[in-house]
Amino acid sequence: MASPIIDRPPAHAEHADSAAKVPAGAASPPLYILTTSCPDTTGIVAAIAGFLAQHHANITEAQHHDDPYTRTSFMRTVFHDDGKGLPGLEALDRAFAGQVGDRFQMRWRFHEVRRRCRSLLAVSRHGHCLNSILHRWSTGTLPVEVVGVVSNHQDMRSLAEWHGVPYHYLPIIDGRRQEQERRLIELFEKSEAELLVLARYMQILTADACRYFEGRAINIHHSFLPGFKGAKAYHQAFERGVKLIGATAHYVTTELDEGPIVEQEVDRVDHTQSAEDMAVVGSELEAVVLNRAIKWHAERRVFRNGRKTVVLK
Repeated sequence: MASPIIDRPPAHAEHADSAAKVPAGAASPPLYILTTSCPDTTGIVAAIAGFLAQHHANITEAQHHDDPYTRTSFMRTVFHDDGKGLPGLEALDRAFAGQVGDRFQMRWRFHEVRRRCRSLLAVSRHGHCLNSILHRWSTGTLPVEVVGVVSNHQDMRSLAEWHGVPYHYLPIIDGRRQEQERRLIELFEKSEAELLVLARYMQILTADACRYFEGRAINIHHSFLPGFKGAKAYHQAFERGVKLIGATAHYVTTELDEGPIVEQEVDRVDHTQSAEDMAVVGSELEAVVLNRAIKWHAERRVFRNGRKTVVLK
């Protein structure tokens, strides 16, 4: 079973593949990412930077945020071999635990950038988000590896297969939702997926499934949450005469549409536009917002912070 992406408990999460020395003549060395979160205190940034320097790592990018309300420090550090021989990631992880991680009560994880986030896409009958994701993936602008598309309908099969992506039809027969979800989880594990993307998958996951996918499932909601909920959010917005409509990408939790928000976007509308016009605007926002959330998750920029997220961009 793939491990969560957001963070890791001290000394217990899986490791990425071992790092290798830069081959002679290579255009650029492989990049790695270290993500950390811990109680805020003095010396965290210095300890991380010093550790990486000590182990022949050259930092190319670093983002850091201290939340004064939760008193938590979050950091994302990108680095590569400085030419003197970076240890393998397993050895680096063990050394980090003893020298930095345990000292600061950190959650941390090392990632290899070239190892892309394996993503399973779930969809029903609205294909605009799926089409956008597959296009960006096929052109190399979305840093994921799409391992398959799963649906409770057949409508999107031709789109997935046109992109050369396996399509898995998992109908919900006679209301046997739990049986269908077991097949979904089996597919997630068999494909070694790390992320489930609900790209307008119009089924509510059971509490058991939500717990299984916690931290590993992103949903797109056709509303600027918290706001109009349910199947006809745009019609509710139309009836209320709203001036802004939007879309929200969030992690899936057992609380329906209440998971930690990763990204949101809005656009202005007015009284001349119908509910159908708003739906068109909204569908474009959904695709943009969902792609941003997937990209940031895949780049290890998103950290859980209670009921919220910190996105280090």
